[in-house]
Amino acid sequence: MNFDLSDEQRMIREVARDFAEREVRPIAQEIDRDARFPHETIKRMGELGLMGILVPERWGGAGGDTLSYAVAMEEIARVCGSHAVVMSVNNSLFCDPIHKYGTDAQRGRFLRPVASGHEIGCFALTEPQAGSDATNQHTLAVRDGGHYVVNGRKVFITSGREASAALVFVQTDQAKGSHGISALLVEKSRPGFLVPKTEEKLGIRASDTAEFVFEDCRVPVEHRLGEEGQGFKIAMASLDGGRIGIAAQALGLAVGAYERALAYARERKSFGVPIGQHQMVQWMLADMATAIEGARLLIWQAASLKDAHRPFSLQSAMAKLFAAEMAMKVTTDAVQIHGGYGFIKEYEVERFFRDAKITQIYEGTSQIQKLVIARSVLGGKA
Repeated sequence: MNFDLSDEQRMIREVARDFAEREVRPIAQEIDRDARFPHETIKRMGELGLMGILVPERWGGAGGDTLSYAVAMEEIARVCGSHAVVMSVNNSLFCDPIHKYGTDAQRGRFLRPVASGHEIGCFALTEPQAGSDATNQHTLAVRDGGHYVVNGRKVFITSGREASAALVFVQTDQAKGSHGISALLVEKSRPGFLVPKTEEKLGIRASDTAEFVFEDCRVPVEHRLGEEGQGFKIAMASLDGGRIGIAAQALGLAVGAYERALAYARERKSFGVPIGQHQMVQWMLADMATAIEGARLLIWQAASLKDAHRPFSLQSAMAKLFAAEMAMKVTTDAVQIHGGYGFIKEYEVERFFRDAKITQIYEGTSQIQKLVIARSVLGGKA
């Protein structure tokens, strides 16, 4: 594997880093405190090509590769987890499946405005009783001539309040189980598409997490993504790629917390010397730095395999598992190094600590990643 980034990849990383430092860092604490969606900076991310990195320029994207996406995601998350998750869902869970499975008409209507950042997309799979068990879909879509009539409820939808359209997974044939799940592209403006609530959250507070309710919502058949019954396959393939993005988000959060802990260890004095001269703090910093590098290598490996059109499901699961667990440990230790100040909102490490937790949960919990990995290695597919 070549560990050198190309000129284009380095350029994308620098664009993301410069944007994060100049435009996101000054507002990151405020928007977290107020749980305020950052409309202006998200729009700016679109203008810079960060909301559709993987999408060809023909369809409004930047035409980049998965590794470019991963390094850009790390830079954004290094400053703000909320901006990073909006970027992640837009790229991995909305734009990518439409680009792969959509018709040109669907790409023109749904992909181009979202990939270019003029609008935001979201991904509606989870239901109250269908989290890790994603096959247990109760949202029904009944064919009625040229439309599907959709009824049901979706929860924990990232960007659900702000998105203009959603990729919604529905049951079109209950008798077929997971083979009866289909994917529909649904504009939020359609009658019967309701957003009754958004959630108050521990972390990533500046991104919105919404609930959807569908009451006899009529969706044209031509807005079905892929064939009828292909929805579960589309969802799982999208999540495979999405795990790389979430792993990169976790990495960025860890890097942000580590950098702050390192600076604090150089400045804060205890017993007459900077605390970084105490061996216990040195060991914590050494462990943090090593774990961060390990996560980055796993992420880059998974991204490179995806870009080479080689199987990458196992590697993306490993990257997501390791990076999420690493982020929780690194951010916890960053708080510990800060001592009492780490528990105070004035110091950013408590925000990174709160934001890191969700990376162990969404787009497949750490426990689900372990199942994916175990089944792969036991089946001889590793």
